[in-house]
Amino acid sequence: MFQIDVVEKCKSNDRNAQLQLYQQYCDGMYAVAMRFVKNSNDAEDVLQESFVKAFQKLHQFKGEVTFGAWLKKIVVHKCIDFLKSKKQHMVSLDETYMTPVAEEGWTVEDGISLEVVKKEIEKLSEKYKYVVLMYLVEGFDHKEIAQVLDITETTCRTRLLRGKGQLKELLKTKRYGTGS
Repeated sequence: MFQIDVVEKCKSNDRNAQLQLYQQYCDGMYAVAMRFVKNSNDAEDVLQESFVKAFQKLHQFKGEVTFGAWLKKIVVHKCIDFLKSKKQHMVSLDETYMTPVAEEGWTVEDGISLEVVKKEIEKLSEKYKYVVLMYLVEGFDHKEIAQVLDITETTCRTRLLRGKGQLKELLKTKRYGTGS
């Protein structure tokens, strides 16, 4: 109930409520931004732009999901936009001909930390890295990832499958091994 009250006050341009909401979510959203942009100054810029957009679009927040989940989607989208803007030459690959293969089980040995997995995710090619990061680490589903990255759900599933395959191989080369 507390969160809804604060959000409603923010919709009325209550600056104290906006500050309260910012303070509640800034650290968590900063961590999300850092996982994508890898630079503290860039993450701060993305975070600032995300909160500005969130407050501008607050009338669109209907409470169907938590405010944090809604804000996280904005932050991830801003991170992707930021990374795309830094990229000078982007080559588009038509993946509409691809069909997803049934996803087989995929596990990582218990001894592998999340930090090790995230470090290996960074080695994936960009088109796989963001899908894998958003799915495995951020907890987005295929539909949400497809919307944020502006790809089809089929492309999302294909990229996730291939990205997880590459990640599995990277972990094997580190002698962590993965089961199927």
